[in-house]
Amino acid sequence: MADKIVILTGAGLSAESGLGTFRDKGGLWDKFPLEEVATPEGFAANPTRVHDFYNLRRGLCMDAAPNAAHAALAELEARWAGEVVTITQNVDDLHERAGSHAVIHMHGELLQALCGACGHRWEAPREMSTLTECPACGAAAARPDVVWFGEIPYQMDEIFTHLEEADLFVAIGTSGTVYPAAGFVAEVRARGCATLEINLEPSDGAAAFDDQRQGKATDAVPAWVSEMLARP
Repeated sequence: MADKIVILTGAGLSAESGLGTFRDKGGLWDKFPLEEVATPEGFAANPTRVHDFYNLRRGLCMDAAPNAAHAALAELEARWAGEVVTITQNVDDLHERAGSHAVIHMHGELLQALCGACGHRWEAPREMSTLTECPACGAAAARPDVVWFGEIPYQMDEIFTHLEEADLFVAIGTSGTVYPAAGFVAEVRARGCATLEINLEPSDGAAAFDDQRQGKATDAVPAWVSEMLARP
């Protein structure tokens, strides 16, 4: 039996809660090019456009609800005899609202704000603008507390410690193309850790996993969790 399970989740997990992925046609990312709204350069060039984009995403996040896959992972964390840690690429709070506690947001959180002047973090209002002031230093330098392309993901030292300790690594709803997360499976396999991918369809890195399961997250994840919790 796996004592420590480390789970990596991506956009595919929250898609059935109404939060689209990068690859959805006709979605937000078709209307807002990545380089304009998800890079430091884009924010410097047009902060109002970036705030508008993240205000829209923040509102969608607040109005969304956790789905059966989020609930199943929370149940696994609560009932598993060993340790369960979730590393998420998602910036929503659906894991927490479903009941998970051991969650690392490597790409930051939509519902948090970050001061570009002093580095203070605070709970973001539903809407921010170039006039939003930092409650710590008073500077009108607020930005979403999310990791943009070209920035270093959060808590990487802690993440690699968990990967080193994992007995089972499971990637759920990820494309397998965005690094450093796309390289996690190679990290754990190098020392013999068991690996599993659960995805709507095989990711670009599916061949690196010991086992793969395909299907909707709301079907495949609860089924896998049920199997894990039924083990003697």
